[in-house]
Amino acid sequence: MSETLSPREVFQKLIEGISAGRFTELAELYAEDAVVETVFEPVGPRRFEGRAALKERFAQVSASSPVELAPANVVVRETDDPEVVVAEFDYHVHHQLTGRTFEASNIQVLRVRDGLIVSSRDYHDHLALIVAGGNLPQLVAALEGK
Repeated sequence: MSETLSPREVFQKLIEGISAGRFTELAELYAEDAVVETVFEPVGPRRFEGRAALKERFAQVSASSPVELAPANVVVRETDDPEVVVAEFDYHVHHQLTGRTFEASNIQVLRVRDGLIVSSRDYHDHLALIVAGGNLPQLVAALEGK
């Protein structure tokens, strides 16, 4: 019988999977009824409910993401609640289409129960990714409803 992973260990598997580009495997780290909120997402959905929705989202990212992500400055803080960790980290980002490299800051607040993520509030620097991809005009148009 395998041992249940701690919240810290689950976060570590998550960030390792993301940086290795193994997006199709990531949904297995989430509970069937998990809720993920991408709080700073400027357009599009900010809330994903259920493992199936996350699996679909990760498949989209896997198929279309032009960025390579390498985590750095990772600090995982445990809280008074044994299910909750707060992870602060940066990604060293290489945008394959534009050739730009930059750093993007992130914070994730994860609730992990029985070795699976049941909820996550993600604070990623989406604007840095949009600017690096040369997509600022499209973002402005989307925000203006065009």
